[in-house]
Amino acid sequence: MPGVRQDLRRALQAIAFTQAGYFTAAQARDVGYSYQAQKHHADSGNWLRVDRGLFRLPDWPTGEDDTWVRWTLWSRGRGVVSHDSALRVHGLSDVEPALVHLTVPPGFRAVDDLVVLHRGDVPTEDRDERLGWSVTTPLRTLVDVAAGDLSQEAIDAAVTDAVERGLTTRRQLLRRCADEPERPALRLERALHRMSEHG
Repeated sequence: MPGVRQDLRRALQAIAFTQAGYFTAAQARDVGYSYQAQKHHADSGNWLRVDRGLFRLPDWPTGEDDTWVRWTLWSRGRGVVSHDSALRVHGLSDVEPALVHLTVPPGFRAVDDLVVLHRGDVPTEDRDERLGWSVTTPLRTLVDVAAGDLSQEAIDAAVTDAVERGLTTRRQLLRRCADEPERPALRLERALHRMSEHG
């Protein structure tokens, strides 16, 4: 049996290593840990219980991606870090959201007080894939926040940061504005105009 236990442990660790040390009960079950075995490992401190159905390897070093991996797993891999949270990930403006913003498919049902859910589709070209999670691209992020309630000043700062750092261009933004609803298009165009005035 020791060989089988080592194989199970290795298989689970291989998953956890790609997810900042986190893994779900379903992932543990898939590699061969029964729910009874999962309870044993959590109760004995071999695994840290983070949330219902979510664990982490003990002594895993904390990192800047921890929050994003944790909530991506909570969403069963269906959520994409977006809006104000994506601004923070990309270092655009000085927005510091108190809650995690995720874009999830329209039929997604889970809720949590620590998460702001935005329902919609995020196509592959609008995603930056990271290790164990994904975030909207800087261009998609700017469009998302411009469509929301973020102040014009914060949008101005985010657009300026994105263009100055080469994360997007004026041309890409203007091209995208042509395909977007009036509100985000006008707010992004205003931000570009103000950047030109001060540039």
